[in-house]
Amino acid sequence: MSDTSKIARPAPVPSVAPDTGELPQYSLRRILATWAAAALPMAALSWLGAPWLAGVLDGPGAWPRAIVAMLTAGLVWQFALVLFLVHREQGSLRWSVLKDALWLRAPQSPRTGRRGGWLWLLVVPLVLLIAAKEMLPKLPVPAARDLPLFLGSTTGQEFFSGNWTWFAGIVVMGVFNTVLGEELLFRGLLLPRMQGVFGRRDWVANGVLFGLYHLHVPWTIPVNLLDTFVLSYPARRYRSALVGIAVHSVQTAVISTMILALVLR
Repeated sequence: MSDTSKIARPAPVPSVAPDTGELPQYSLRRILATWAAAALPMAALSWLGAPWLAGVLDGPGAWPRAIVAMLTAGLVWQFALVLFLVHREQGSLRWSVLKDALWLRAPQSPRTGRRGGWLWLLVVPLVLLIAAKEMLPKLPVPAARDLPLFLGSTTGQEFFSGNWTWFAGIVVMGVFNTVLGEELLFRGLLLPRMQGVFGRRDWVANGVLFGLYHLHVPWTIPVNLLDTFVLSYPARRYRSALVGIAVHSVQTAVISTMILALVLR
C-alpha cells in the first residue's frame, strides 16, 4: 500500500507575479549624491551658464537659445549619468538588462501580477491631475524665464516663426526631459533603489527629492511636490517607470504643439 502522505502537493500560485530579481538598494548617502549629481548641474547651467552664453550669442534670440541649450545639456547629462550608474551596477546596457534595472516595463497589477492591458488606462486620470495641478497658484516667475509669457509676446512669436531648427531643439529638450532625463533618473533609477532606506514610504521620499530637484526653476518647487502623488506613487504601486514617462510626456507634447503653431505661422 502506497504512502499517500509522501505525494508532493502542487505549490500554491502566487497572487502577484514575482520580480525577475531584486535590485540593489542605495544608501541614504548614495541617494542624496545621485540627487545632487542631477540637481546641482541643472541649477548651475540655468543660473550661471545660461546668462554667460546669452552674453556670448548675438541677436534678440540670444536668451531663449542660451537657456534651451543649457537646460538640454543638463538633461543629456542626466541620461549619461543613468547609463553610467546602471552599467557600473549591472555590467551591461543591453535592453534586456535596462528594462528591468530601470523599470521600463508595462504597469503591473499589485493584485494579479498581470502587466499592461487595461492598466494603461490609469494614465488618463493622472494626466487630468497633472492638468489640474497646472491651474494651481504659483510663485512669481521672473519675466525672462516665463515660457507662456515669452510665447505670447511679439518677440517669442517672431523668434519661433518658421524657426524649425529651434523647434527641433525644443523637441530634443522635451524628450530628454520626460523620457531620457528626469523620469528615467527619478522613477527609473532612484525609486526602485530607495526602499532599503525609506521602506514603504520610498515613493514619498522620491517625490520630495523630485520637487526639490527643481532648483533651476525654484518657483515651481511647491507645485512639483504634488508630483509625489501623480508620478512617484503610481510608478511604485505598478512598478513601472513608463507610467511616469507617459504622464510627464503629455506636458511636453502640449508645449511642443503650442510652439509648432508659432513655427507654422
